[in-house]
Amino acid sequence: MAGVAERLRLLPPMAVDIGLALAALAAQLAPFVSADPPAGRSWPAGGYLVAVAVSLPVILRRRFPFAVLMASELAAVAYTLVPDGPRQPLWYGALIAMFTLAAQAPRWQRISAIVIIVWGAFLFTGSLETAARGALLWTTAYAMGRAWASRQEHVRILRERALHLERERELEAARERSRIARDMHDILAHGVSIMIAQAEAGPVLMRKGPERAEAAFDAIATAGRDAMGQLRRILGVLEAGGESTRAPQPTLADIPELVERVSSSGSVPVTLTVSGNPGRLTADGEVAAYRIVQEALTNVMKHARARTVIVALDWSGDGLAVTVDDDGAGTVTGDGLGRGLHGIRERAVSCGGSATAGAVPGGRGFRVRAMLPAVPA
Repeated sequence: MAGVAERLRLLPPMAVDIGLALAALAAQLAPFVSADPPAGRSWPAGGYLVAVAVSLPVILRRRFPFAVLMASELAAVAYTLVPDGPRQPLWYGALIAMFTLAAQAPRWQRISAIVIIVWGAFLFTGSLETAARGALLWTTAYAMGRAWASRQEHVRILRERALHLERERELEAARERSRIARDMHDILAHGVSIMIAQAEAGPVLMRKGPERAEAAFDAIATAGRDAMGQLRRILGVLEAGGESTRAPQPTLADIPELVERVSSSGSVPVTLTVSGNPGRLTADGEVAAYRIVQEALTNVMKHARARTVIVALDWSGDGLAVTVDDDGAGTVTGDGLGRGLHGIRERAVSCGGSATAGAVPGGRGFRVRAMLPAVPA
């Protein structure tokens, strides 16, 4: 049964309406075939014309529901003027038109149709029994139409909700892809920058002594292992398609180790300062703080040619200010939205914060500063 209903829904609306009109006409003409006309006479032609006039307007029921109902009703009333016609218990076309009107016509048309039909029944009904039967039929057709309209509205709402959920899933997937892209960029850029710095310093360090060279190779290996470990976690998220493999993520507590690793690599001395009364960030905020410092230090190693770098974590009542200052020659080119700086701003904004990048006020060098809101106490 469900398969049949589904196939019927796939039919063109005009084909369905033509089928309904022909079915109503066949049912309307049935009394002319099943009943015998008066002796020596045939059924009057007017009866056939009325049967056609009641049924065929159904073809246009979707476009003109009110007009089709009125035309069918007028034809049905006209049948009372046909002498010696067979008794017609039901006017199928008019009932189909009433169903359509109740299902899709505006409120004023529905009310107008009810008033007209009640008024016509009062004038043309021949008996109380006929009036009661007619009232039951019209009420049933109207109620079925309104139930159909309610069902269609419910289906429409469900479809809109499904579409909204699908769009939300697409947006969430896009946000997750963007987050993974930022993480991979930060991890690879940071690890590769350390390895390049150590590799470039390798020949000089070898001349200074094997211990210095060994330290450089150790720094390269450490940076590579750290990058590989973080990449494995990210690839695990892609393979599993869930959140469970995302942990562990770097946090504020890992920033001192990050600073120490960069400083000990020999590429640039880095100092970490913490001030204020420490508060609490959201989980995403802690990851953002770490990644912002990591990306800023990566940019220093790649572009700044700095001699010193200061990483400052300053707690206040509003949250945490993360500042990375260097005394190098780095500048913001173009629109200031290189991939690294763009990622820093995206991370800060995603946590409800903000980030800026530019020259150190009143001095030489470059500053990255991000404000991350704290969790209310």
